[in-house]
Parts: sequence; structure tokens; C-alpha cells
Amino acid sequence: MEEAEVTKEAEEEINPLAATRAKVRARNARWDLNIAIFLFAVLIIVIILLFQEVGIQVVAPVALFGLAMVWLVGWRRGRELYKTFYDEELTKLEQELEKKEKKKEKIEKAVEETIDEKIQKALRERWK
Repeated sequence: MEEAEVTKEAEEEINPLAATRAKVRARNARWDLNIAIFLFAVLIIVIILLFQEVGIQVVAPVALFGLAMVWLVGWRRGRELYKTFYDEELTKLEQELEKKEKKKEKIEKAVEETIDEKIQKALRERWK
């Protein structure tokens, strides 16, 4: 029963931490080279339209549409990356928790063995 409580408490600590790490990684990775190239393409189109003396009534919607597309693509990419990164971070944190638990068990076992050895040594000395 204690293991179930410990695991539940560990999951409650792991989930927010994994979500935070995944958000940071997704936020940093959503603006990639493809989006930057698309943004420059929109800028070039707007500049060409302005040099061709096309009216602002045409240029403004083209620029707004381009910016909206850049934002939409970045947002979708960030959402997809968040899901992927969340799963990765959750797996990493669970593995770290398992390693810590195994290390703790090894330490406890070593301490128990050390105590047993000291008791046995004291008993041997007492019997002599």
C-alpha cells in the first residue's frame, strides 16, 4: 500500500514538472527555419507589391494573411511538439525516479547489511 501512495505522490510531482519542461522546449522549437523562410517570402511579396504601386487595399490583406499563416503554423507546430516533448519528459522523469528508488533501496540494503554485520561481530566478540 505504501508503494502505491509513493507512486501516486511521485506522479503528482512528475506531471507538472514534465508539462513545464515540455512547454519550454515546444516554445523554443516551434519557430523553425521553414516558418522564417515563409515569413521572408511574405515580406518579399509585400515589398514587390508596394514597388509595383499596388494599392494598400490589396497589400494590407496579403500581409495580414501571411502573418496569420505564420502564426497559425507556429501555433500548430508548438502544439504538436508539446505533445511529443511531454511524453519524452514524462518518460525521462519516471526513469529518474526509478533510478533514485533503486539507489535508495541499495543504500538501505547496504545499511541493513552493515548493521547486521556489526551485530554479528559484537556477538562473536561477546562469545569469545
